[in-house]
Amino acid sequence: MRRGRGIPHGNDVAPPPTCFNMKNPILIIGDIIAILITTIIGFATHNEWKSEFLLRMVVAIVPLTIAWFLLAPWFGLFQPEITSNPKQLWRIVLAMFFAASLAVIIRGIILNAAILPIFAIVLGATSAFGMLIWRTLYFLLNRK
Repeated sequence: MRRGRGIPHGNDVAPPPTCFNMKNPILIIGDIIAILITTIIGFATHNEWKSEFLLRMVVAIVPLTIAWFLLAPWFGLFQPEITSNPKQLWRIVLAMFFAASLAVIIRGIILNAAILPIFAIVLGATSAFGMLIWRTLYFLLNRK
């Protein structure tokens, strides 16, 4: 049997895709902080800045953070060749809109509340804006 194409043999097994390489703690911590800040600002703009809204904040932050870290690697947002290219910043916006949609569904299930498409759009837009600011700052500080 001919080697090269078809079934991998021994050392021919390909390494796992690099898009799931999330070994940059600065990006991970910065992403979490960006989500926290945009969520807190969102609650503050609705005058929901009291301790009784803390649980609702958590129920917004946790699903969005989980959804972001599930979906961002699929968009290559932890690959150095993507994070170092300003022409790839569009990926952040697209990934965040998908993450926000997933987060709104999870939030609706947790709260046993209506899943509002407009909330997904607003959450996606504001979170994408916050993440875009953070990731642009990261790019500018890490230019070579």
